[in-house]
Amino acid sequence: MVRGHASHSGTARFSARFPKLTAAGHFRQPEHVPHLSHLWLSSIGIGTYLGEVDAATDQRYTEAVEEAIASGVNVLDSAINYRFQRSERSIGAVLKQTQVRRDELLICTKAGYLTYDATVPADPRRYFIEEYIDAGIVPREELVAGMHCMAPSYLKNQLDRSLGNLGVETIDVFYIHNPEQQLGDVPRDTFHDRLRRAFAALEEQVAAEKIRVYGIATWNGYRQDRSAKDYLDLAEIAAIAHDVRGDGHHFRAIQLPFSLGLPEAFAKDNQRVGARRVSLLTAARELGIAVIGSAALLQGKLAGRLPEFVRERLNCETDAEAAIQFARSAPALTTALVGMSRKEHVKTNLKVATRPMAKMEEWESLFQKQH
Repeated sequence: MVRGHASHSGTARFSARFPKLTAAGHFRQPEHVPHLSHLWLSSIGIGTYLGEVDAATDQRYTEAVEEAIASGVNVLDSAINYRFQRSERSIGAVLKQTQVRRDELLICTKAGYLTYDATVPADPRRYFIEEYIDAGIVPREELVAGMHCMAPSYLKNQLDRSLGNLGVETIDVFYIHNPEQQLGDVPRDTFHDRLRRAFAALEEQVAAEKIRVYGIATWNGYRQDRSAKDYLDLAEIAAIAHDVRGDGHHFRAIQLPFSLGLPEAFAKDNQRVGARRVSLLTAARELGIAVIGSAALLQGKLAGRLPEFVRERLNCETDAEAAIQFARSAPALTTALVGMSRKEHVKTNLKVATRPMAKMEEWESLFQKQH
């Protein structure tokens, strides 16, 4: 097990290794975020969601992560259910052999969905019952839609498995994965109670030095209208963390899709801070929470489909570059994640990191109606 965690000296050392990227502003500090403000983090991170469940894809991800680190990426993102734990293990294979020190990297993962172990078992239902229900890890009454759980016992079990998969003693950012899934089955007060117990359990894991900070990774919750059943109110959730641990709480990161195709985190004033209606990015900044954007390329849908003026406005040669430049240039966004399962993708996508961020007036002009 690799000891340590991301640190100021380590991430500064990493960024100094790439002077051209540092000069372009590729590395930045989330200065408004307690517990993370001292870290130098890359504006582009590598995601590990998609891909076949086979050894060839395992190897391609390992090579892609190696290439990403060698190219100036120090934010690595996964989840225990991605490719049935195999994506975490591909990252773990890199961490065992890389010359880069542990304190130079921000390692992030998620838990919440039930997952197989590497392959689909012969009897999936029996596997889950024996592995989780009968073992007392997943309380039946807290299993939603047969696939989602955020009970403290389950989160602890998944955290320990992720630590083993990654081969590290500490995970920097540990997310509860899509907790809004619960709101399809339980009332909001029950959801808040479950979240409170989950946060209390994760604060214990911080004290045990198994994680540094925790958060919530979502797909829908933060992008919805306030009236939606699965809407998430960031200030309300931060208040729960404050109730659990006070001002020193470690609920300090969220993840949601942010791209030219899904711009709600900036464009939609669906959050409330005090009496004000604000965007998710504004709310997070004021609440001291880092925002990690996922799906910068929207799983490839934005490559080759953008209007010409978008490339021109962002001064990019390709649609993929423009999409990544848009995502990483968003105000108050710490890192834009790009799914990259091949080292060739890494080499192509990291070209944009050598350029300065988009100028804010040019970036914001993309939200104005075109004539």
